[in-house]
Amino acid sequence: MGGLSGFVVDVVGRLGEVGIGLLTAVETVFPPIPSEVILPLGGYLAQRGELDPVWVMVAATIGSVVGAWALYGLGAALGEKRSAILLAKLPLVDHDDVERAIRWFERHGWWAVLVGRLMPGVRSLVSLPAGAAHLNPALFTALTLVGSAAWNAALVGAGMALGTQWRTIEQHSTVLDVLMIAALVAGVAWLAARRVRKRRAAGSG
Repeated sequence: MGGLSGFVVDVVGRLGEVGIGLLTAVETVFPPIPSEVILPLGGYLAQRGELDPVWVMVAATIGSVVGAWALYGLGAALGEKRSAILLAKLPLVDHDDVERAIRWFERHGWWAVLVGRLMPGVRSLVSLPAGAAHLNPALFTALTLVGSAAWNAALVGAGMALGTQWRTIEQHSTVLDVLMIAALVAGVAWLAARRVRKRRAAGSG
């Protein structure tokens, strides 16, 4: 297996769960290394008993947060425009994706960090405008942790379920994005409705 996929397989084969964490951190900063290859492979190897599924998730999520913090720091240090120009110069990083992430954050604020971790083209780069806006570091970390854990769990679980077909997930990642966002929105809507009902019950009592 050649190209980026071959590189991913080689690193994970040599370093195990640590390799998953390192690759995920790099993927967060350098999006052309696909999480849709890294994490399903980790799930597949966990299903075979070659890796520990818990440590695959822990390593992947730590890697995601570390990578997100690298972009947050870049945005905080250089500002939105300068950091966007610098990041867009990286090979295979699309300037339009950088601009899309910036507009997404401007439109949705802190909420964009959570949901953005589930969206292609925004997933990694949304940390940049969050840093430039100096979003509360603790809030940024919590949102990134939750969003990353949800996405990582979906891909690792898919890899465990599909077995030898783990690479097919890369081709259908957009569908997985939509399902994850729908589940997140439904969960938030349910919590909001529950809170409203409690307030109404308290008011009527």
